[in-house]
Amino acid sequence: MHHASIRTADIHQAIAFYEQLDFTVRERFTTGYTLGCWMTGLGGRIELIQIPEPKPAADAFGDEHYVGYYHLSFDLSEVTADLPSWLDNLQQKIAQAIIEPDSKLNTPLKILLEPQQQMIGDSVYEVAFIADTDGLPLEFIRVLKTNLNEDR
Repeated sequence: MHHASIRTADIHQAIAFYEQLDFTVRERFTTGYTLGCWMTGLGGRIELIQIPEPKPAADAFGDEHYVGYYHLSFDLSEVTADLPSWLDNLQQKIAQAIIEPDSKLNTPLKILLEPQQQMIGDSVYEVAFIADTDGLPLEFIRVLKTNLNEDR
């Protein structure tokens, strides 16, 4: 996959948020009459596109009848040995960024699902969900045990 595209109400706030997740802007561009950018990080690439006169996004995480885009998922198995600590650090990082002068961020991190273990097939994962600045769900996953019962 080349990239996942995210429409945002405020591209500058979205960029500031994804930078806290260690994404880096690689290209800035315009798409017709609006701003866009590509960012890379956590093993992938996202495209942010600012939408003039945005409407609120559907609640993909909370509405059990919602059909369509659900979430992006990032594998942190090689990034952290502890998802709860990683999430705590992210929360503190965003809180600090909010109070910095000229910060584009203005809301604290919204955690949709605290880290918990989940069995998928023969593997055990640690999983957490947060919302981005537009409320879109982002999943962070870490492999705990594979079908061979080897610790990661």
